[in-house]
Amino acid sequence: MSDEQRAHFRWRFAIVTLTALLCIAVTASLGRWQLSRAAQKRTLHAAMLSHQGLPPLTLLQLLGALRGIHAITPELAYRRVQLRGEWIPGATVYLDNRQIRGRSGFYVFTPLRLSGSQAIVAVQRGWIARDMDVRTRLAPVQTPAGEVTVDGYLAGEPGRLFEFSGAASGQGASDIRQNLTIAAYASDYSLDLLPLTVVQTDAASDGLQRDWAAPDSGVAMHYGYAFQWFGFSALVLVLYVWFQIIRPVSRRRAEIAR
Repeated sequence: MSDEQRAHFRWRFAIVTLTALLCIAVTASLGRWQLSRAAQKRTLHAAMLSHQGLPPLTLLQLLGALRGIHAITPELAYRRVQLRGEWIPGATVYLDNRQIRGRSGFYVFTPLRLSGSQAIVAVQRGWIARDMDVRTRLAPVQTPAGEVTVDGYLAGEPGRLFEFSGAASGQGASDIRQNLTIAAYASDYSLDLLPLTVVQTDAASDGLQRDWAAPDSGVAMHYGYAFQWFGFSALVLVLYVWFQIIRPVSRRRAEIAR
């Protein structure tokens, strides 16, 4: 092998090695990130189970717990609440492609202005079935006027579904949305919303069903993704060892044996 060939081999070996190390580092990092997300969800789920037997939070307790935070915490997740207030029906939105017991429909969200304060919270009031003939035709939902009492539990933002492009937002846009964040909801309707939602658990009423499934920890998905990323890391390592070490050594031995 000439000096030029040796130099070319060394450069190729260095480039392949650096590329392999980078791929292994990135995929392993993504795997560890998925494991950390699983740990966070396990913590949140454990908090839910521990909160089931606690008495409902009062409005003052809720507002005190929210002071200085910008998102729901494990200490608040799934805590039961009993709130009094008035609905803001003009800001009702419908989250599409949400299922209950295998049936497709909409989650109905309406803000509730809490009595005795200026606070407003987004309430996941219930579920309505989709009209199979006309997607945008919504089943009637009653929104009582005056003060109402809402029993429920605290939650974060509704789970996100895949969408090809962001839905139109703002007042005057469609009430049907694919996804909804608290920040966007507050901005669209000029509301000062609390940084969490309430899932209403009263008996079915107002044309809404509230047969909510028990919240799942969701860790299986993250473990699956972590397995895939670590699998990619292992695959890159195996291919590197085979093509950069074992195969060249085998070739050299075969050449010497000739």
